[in-house]
Amino acid sequence: MTVRKARTTCPLDCPDACSLVASIDEASNTLLKIEGDPQHPFTQGFACVKTYRYPERNHHPLRPLHPLRRVGQKGQGGFERVSWEVALDEIAQRLKDTLERHGAEAVLPYHYAGTMGLMQYEHPLTFFRALGASELQTTICATAGQEAWVATYGDRFGTDPEAIPQARFILLWGINSLHTNTHLTPFLKKARQNGARIVHIDPYQNLTSRFADEHIRIRPGSDAALAYGMARAIVKAGLHDQDYIARMTTGFEAFMQVAEEWTPQKVEAVTGVAAETVERLAFEFAQAKASFIRTSYGLTRHPGGGSALRAVVLLPALIGAWQYPGGGALLSTSGAFALNRKYLGGRHLLAARATPPRQINMTQIGSALTALEPPIRALFVFNSNPAVVAPRSDLVQRGLLREDLFTVVLEQALTETTRYADYVLPATTFLEHPDLYTAYGHYYLSWNEAVMPPQGEARPNTWVFAELGRRLGLDEPTLYWEAETLARSLLESDHPWLRGITLGRLQAEGFVRLHIPPDHRPFTQAASTPSGKVQFDPPPQVILTEPTPDFPLILMTPPAKHFLNSTYGHIERLVQGEGGEPVLLVHPEDAQTYGASDGALVRIRSRHGAVVRRVRVSEAPIRGTVVLEGTWWEAPAPDGKGINWLTGEHLTDMGEGSTFHSNPVRLEALE
Repeated sequence: MTVRKARTTCPLDCPDACSLVASIDEASNTLLKIEGDPQHPFTQGFACVKTYRYPERNHHPLRPLHPLRRVGQKGQGGFERVSWEVALDEIAQRLKDTLERHGAEAVLPYHYAGTMGLMQYEHPLTFFRALGASELQTTICATAGQEAWVATYGDRFGTDPEAIPQARFILLWGINSLHTNTHLTPFLKKARQNGARIVHIDPYQNLTSRFADEHIRIRPGSDAALAYGMARAIVKAGLHDQDYIARMTTGFEAFMQVAEEWTPQKVEAVTGVAAETVERLAFEFAQAKASFIRTSYGLTRHPGGGSALRAVVLLPALIGAWQYPGGGALLSTSGAFALNRKYLGGRHLLAARATPPRQINMTQIGSALTALEPPIRALFVFNSNPAVVAPRSDLVQRGLLREDLFTVVLEQALTETTRYADYVLPATTFLEHPDLYTAYGHYYLSWNEAVMPPQGEARPNTWVFAELGRRLGLDEPTLYWEAETLARSLLESDHPWLRGITLGRLQAEGFVRLHIPPDHRPFTQAASTPSGKVQFDPPPQVILTEPTPDFPLILMTPPAKHFLNSTYGHIERLVQGEGGEPVLLVHPEDAQTYGASDGALVRIRSRHGAVVRRVRVSEAPIRGTVVLEGTWWEAPAPDGKGINWLTGEHLTDMGEGSTFHSNPVRLEALE
């Protein structure tokens, strides 16, 4: 056996964007092992439990290796093998017919972050923008947080994660970082060794809670109330930084007028956090000065999610924490990658249009597929599994069953969504195509070569759409770019942080850190907001999801340790690592009140639908909240239904984002 080792980058939707080392048996074209790259300063030689299982995913029996054409009824998953030429010719002809009869707005791409490589993630949109197709608003994850951060600070970056060991007080707020930002952990440990105290704020106890020095349970969606209560306590004690506030912020007085209403007693009534804890937490945060908040998008998945994030990330500005090494906050580092994105995904085609295309919010794809007029007639799904991951699974799957909806799915696994496809086209994995990667949890730009040939007849997303473009006679040159051409275009930036970073250097080194000065402390001299300052105005709102007599519990669906969205949902050892089936965590008092016994099956009902799950009675969730970790495939569930049969399409206050953590439900005994 000849084993070759090759460096590559994890493509999945995780802030860590790990540098990996793949061990490949060249004779059989088999991926033997994936390990963390010891040379990468953030990856530090280890991978997460999910990534170690990637060889099983790469060679899984459910991986499609040839183009497949539907036989039989939609939803049954019956297919026959066809050649690429036949598949592409027939798909192109169906598209031509759709365009002639219904126009380009009848065509929709549904896509998200199944890969974060810019070539295979975003550049396929060039095809759809050249057609003039409807535009998908990619709101399912980050838009509420992104809009909230931009309204507050402008630039979408924050404290350098590698500076965290210098922080003296750390709030992990609404993030289960040991599940979803694993490589932050060594930096947190160093901070603790240096004397930092770590507090986790989250509605339920999880792995990060047990790692932290203290866990503070909070009612889902009430984060803005706690932040206001902390701000009020800080200012009343005179612990705010008046010089920083005067020099670097606007709207402080209006913000504090709202904060004044949030007494410790009122905060306790709304959040469930004890009044004395509110004040103690505020004082500890302010007195440490070099205080740091790591947050994420989970706390934005509520109707008031954007406002909640704004209230939380304003706390470092209140005490001037940005001025101290390790102090500040971090949601995402993505805004630091100041690439030239003019041609990425055909953005120049959008900019040149006299009228914008029809916009369709991906969080409301169920309604779009069942009620939109004029209807979507042709749907192309890539890098996503909407039958399981989107809200209102009932509407999504009903829409996908439409015989008048022509559906093409580009996939690496035969997911639930593929069951509804007219054609399934086998997609390459990150090991089988070149690509350029940014990150949203560190400051390293990475390049991947194709380190092994494709399995079977798998082809990259961009290859598929270029072939369709040729058959449709599209003459947009960027549609036919290779990954290297796109990368060179992206790197044509005059931003100083990209100075000296060329494709040749990335190909030689694999990854390169942005040229951010070691002593760079953001938001101490300016912010890229309209005012040029950190904006306390307008004051964030406190918008709560209230349970009702009919639906007295709030359902949260946070990530599981062994899954990443639905990507690993068919890997048996990871499914078993999560216990073999999805379970509902129920507080003992709620279990007693609503007749749910440990280990029993119970029906969970929302106003949208019902599913059956096994109960685990646990002190982990705050009372009034039930928790189901992970976006499971449907097969392991007792009733064969995913959790998003319960979740609604209602949107956030900013960014029109998803609200997966704010669904009122009730528990019912099974007949």
